[in-house]
Amino acid sequence: MNTTKMVAMVLIAAGILGLAYGGFQYTKETHTAKLGSIELSVKDRETVNIPVWAGIGAIVAGALLLVVPLGGKNR
Repeated sequence: MNTTKMVAMVLIAAGILGLAYGGFQYTKETHTAKLGSIELSVKDRETVNIPVWAGIGAIVAGALLLVVPLGGKNR
């Protein structure tokens, strides 16, 4: 399997996951304070929303990479 097909498969899979989940969450530590033996920290939960158009665009781009031959080799 060549690199173009692998990139196409990754784009299609990422597009499907983006449409299925709609986003992802992660935790980010924003503030930390040490007062002697006491340690305080604040963790914020961030959400990243993936737009529907981005998921559809990734699927279409991946499909185009699979269907349309890229130049370079004449057969």
